[in-house]
Amino acid sequence: MVLIGKSDMLAGLKDGPAAYTEFFRVSALSAGLYRLEAGAVDPQHPHNEDEIYFVLSGKGKVMVAGEAAEVAPGDFIHVAAGVDHRFLEITQTLELLVVFAPAET
Repeated sequence: MVLIGKSDMLAGLKDGPAAYTEFFRVSALSAGLYRLEAGAVDPQHPHNEDEIYFVLSGKGKVMVAGEAAEVAPGDFIHVAAGVDHRFLEITQTLELLVVFAPAET
């Protein structure tokens, strides 16, 4: 069993308009926290792994393969490997739990 407290998850998160910190990794998956401040430009690019986002806090939109949708706390987003995606029109700082499978390379 692995138990990671919220303060440990947040420990590596740097200041800035877009910040990511990984807090867990095994070969099958990795997990981290991603924060985008209100008004930030999301610098993401397609990943080699499937990805899940769970919105912890904030509001904005997500664009996946050209399709946009509003996001808010409690929303779950799946992005398949290789698919273009990004968050935009961030009106309240987004904090997202991110899981990659297999682990992000």
